[in-house]
Amino acid sequence: MSFTDTLRQLSSAEDFFSALDVEYDPRILNVARLHILRKMSLYLEEDKGDPTDEAEEKQRYQHYLAQAYNDFVDSSPIKERLFKVHQDAVKPVKLPMVKLTSLTMPPE
Repeated sequence: MSFTDTLRQLSSAEDFFSALDVEYDPRILNVARLHILRKMSLYLEEDKGDPTDEAEEKQRYQHYLAQAYNDFVDSSPIKERLFKVHQDAVKPVKLPMVKLTSLTMPPE
């Protein structure tokens, strides 16, 4: 079984931290677990490198998991806005414009 196959079988954020030997504070992980894993995924997508062996691949995953975790040590899920629900929460509301000329008086 390859290292990537092993990661695919993991079911919790704690499992990822354990498998990749990355230390974490449970208080931070309890608040931002999905956000940390999402951020790690985004870092991996941006990385165009091609690991030559499983050790290099594991090191790559470790690096990005640690980096994603550290992003949330001094920040929060709401500040990072990785998910659409948080992005939409700060979008300005666009109200439809009504021209004054389109307004009519009701018949008497």
